[in-house]
Amino acid sequence: MASPVLAPHAGSAGLTRPATLVWLVVLCLAVGGVGGWVTSDAVREWYPTLAKPAWTPPNWLFGPVWTALYLCIGVAGWRVSAVAARSGVRAAWRTWWVQLGLNAAWSPLFFGAHRVGAAALVIVALWIAIATFIVQAWRGARPAAWLFVPYLAWVSYASALNLAIWQLNR
Repeated sequence: MASPVLAPHAGSAGLTRPATLVWLVVLCLAVGGVGGWVTSDAVREWYPTLAKPAWTPPNWLFGPVWTALYLCIGVAGWRVSAVAARSGVRAAWRTWWVQLGLNAAWSPLFFGAHRVGAAALVIVALWIAIATFIVQAWRGARPAAWLFVPYLAWVSYASALNLAIWQLNR
């Protein structure tokens, strides 16, 4: 039996095209890969010098969490792209691209440019885009909306962490 998250449904010809799924997942993983590349030196040299709250997770946790999230983001994009012709879900497809752009912008700002305050603004905008996507996708692409729930939870935590680091290092 197919997973309800991945199973195509009637009227969703795009979901039968595995190339779209692969392309979107690879794109999301590439965004994560670029973020990891931008982050790598700063995690060793700059990030340890910052004051951080006691609830900061260990560095090793970020890679596995983000990899799982990028997979979910890609699959959610695939689900929404398949039904994007519907007006309500078309907005979710646009929002999916907005959140990916904001996601891609955060690491270069925080780790690359050491602009913790600017990164805080971007991550709050990212949180809004993720929440908006969930609302927009809920009616016509509910599996995609559900795939974004862990992403919203993690970005909520990451937002609080970013804001706390900004406050502690001003």
